[in-house]
Amino acid sequence: MTADRAVLALAGSMVLISLLLAHWASPWWLLLTAFVGLNLLQSAFTGFCPAAMIFRRLGFKSGCAFN
Repeated sequence: MTADRAVLALAGSMVLISLLLAHWASPWWLLLTAFVGLNLLQSAFTGFCPAAMIFRRLGFKSGCAFN
């Protein structure tokens, strides 16, 4: 698995978890969904993604999106 795919898996997991928490615990968890979406949007335009940097330091290979 590359760092790019790990970022996508992490983002998707965080969105689903925050939606479940918003449904069962508090609607304030939707702020986490908004944060993940904004981070994905800014990384699409800038190429900078903190999660990709962390995954690379953990030993994941770089993909083509976050070089």
